[in-house]
Amino acid sequence: MKRLLGGLGALLAASVLSSAVQAAGPGAVRKRVEASMLVTGSIVVAPDGSVQSYALDQPEKLPPAVVELVGKSAPQWRFRPVQVDGRPATAKAAMSLRVVADQLGGDRYTVSIRDTRFGQDAPGERPALQDRRAPAYPREAVMARVSGTVYLLLRVGRDGRVEDEAAEQVNLGAVASDNELAHWRQVLAQAALGAARGWHFEPPTAGPRAGAKEWVVRVPVAFRLRERGAGLPGYGQWEAYVPGPREPVPWLHQKPVAGGDALPDGGVYLVGGDLQLAAPPHPG
Repeated sequence: MKRLLGGLGALLAASVLSSAVQAAGPGAVRKRVEASMLVTGSIVVAPDGSVQSYALDQPEKLPPAVVELVGKSAPQWRFRPVQVDGRPATAKAAMSLRVVADQLGGDRYTVSIRDTRFGQDAPGERPALQDRRAPAYPREAVMARVSGTVYLLLRVGRDGRVEDEAAEQVNLGAVASDNELAHWRQVLAQAALGAARGWHFEPPTAGPRAGAKEWVVRVPVAFRLRERGAGLPGYGQWEAYVPGPREPVPWLHQKPVAGGDALPDGGVYLVGGDLQLAAPPHPG
């Protein structure tokens, strides 16, 4: 597992590779390792789709380069206007951003925004997970010191049961060959999917989609190992992983929206109804 420690200036110099996963050909995969962090906050969008204001959670914990990046990018964002009773209206939303650092050479780095989510749904306006049985950490992944996050897409029926499920993306905290990474993605995905099939949701009780026949939600499932004497990366700290491909979901009839891996762990996120950018975010 490769984990990035310290500030941006020492991003890769202070990295430690401690994975037991070894295979021929991991060099090309190592070049795809990303150093990233999830930045959260809130945003207010004016009736014309421009950004009226935004706020970052705990900005004092974020690297200055990240705060500066958001400060330069947010004023340039343009959203599709929100209609209320047929008229454009001001909209407020929770904001989460996946920020990625890339090494330019030596000690020089650049940061960019890779993915975004601007969620409008309040707690009563989305399915609430009532019975969440945590998936068992696969023993072979534990023994190999493989960690990762599985981003599930679930279709929830009116009775609160999961009708369809899919692993949309699996990001791994290990460096190995492409064949081995594909194996580990499948191992973690199957563990997460197996648990999700037994979950039960409480249908929404408010909002425009409370009477829908079904809902599609995203749920991140994290498999994390603690290194001896070390804690998990906290808010505002860089973490390294190998991003997995975004897999097609045959049963998903609507077009997938961005924000797949810009989601905090432990939440349930309704697909559709979010504030939508009219164009991709200015990366940096």
